[in-house]
Amino acid sequence: MEDELTKIELAMERLLDNAFNFSLKIISALIVLVIGILIIRVLRYFIKRVTEKRDVDPTVSGFLLNMVSWLLKLLLFIAVVSKLGIETSSFVAVLGAMGLAIGLSLQGSLSNFTGGLLIIMFKPFRVGDYITAQNISGTVKSIQIFSTQVNTDNNQAVFIPNGILSNGTIVNFSRETHRRANIQISVSTTNDLEKVTQLFMDILKNNDKVLKDPAPAVVLSDLSGDAAVFYIRPWALRTNFWEMNGEVLLEIKNTLEKENIKIPTQSIEVFNK
Repeated sequence: MEDELTKIELAMERLLDNAFNFSLKIISALIVLVIGILIIRVLRYFIKRVTEKRDVDPTVSGFLLNMVSWLLKLLLFIAVVSKLGIETSSFVAVLGAMGLAIGLSLQGSLSNFTGGLLIIMFKPFRVGDYITAQNISGTVKSIQIFSTQVNTDNNQAVFIPNGILSNGTIVNFSRETHRRANIQISVSTTNDLEKVTQLFMDILKNNDKVLKDPAPAVVLSDLSGDAAVFYIRPWALRTNFWEMNGEVLLEIKNTLEKENIKIPTQSIEVFNK
């Protein structure tokens, strides 16, 4: 009976010792975790300050911050696991095997990662550019490791996978400093077409947002039935484009009414994309 009690006491002592030792490991792992999170935040802040002082492209600096964060978090995870008493060598081997298996099953994510690298390298667009891609139009807010955030005109955040984004057609409205409007207007062939041409050209010349170089153009492109089709093509700085476009359209309407220029029904079309 005494031997059994002795065995129970020894078992309880070993259990308490193991629990105490494991508690110490948990506490040390939590300390490493907290300190590691603080260090990661400090390093992110430091990298952000350095890139801002050196005027690094926001596209590159944002992608770099994401990459550094993922790498540091992975190292922190391994450090915490080692504090719990798990062999890091065997754990890294297991992690590598898991990574291979996960990589094979998540080939789409790998293609998104590669697409992000291609976007950073070749720069079809940057943070702050206005683009149209995958039937989405908006301002690029961030280029992340696996996706790009585009905010639409009504401020909805859309996340487009980098894989399909890098392999698809991208229209970048912010790349060039100048932009041309293409305004198509049809007037009746009963009007004096030379006078109409001069009226349209005067509208463009009198607008201070229409650039003199490249020169604006008014082209009579087609005579179809009772309609004479004009293309009005003013250039503007990208920053003034929409304001110029609205002013020219309003002035065209007022001029047509003032000069009593006859137009067929459904005669005005605007193409700015």
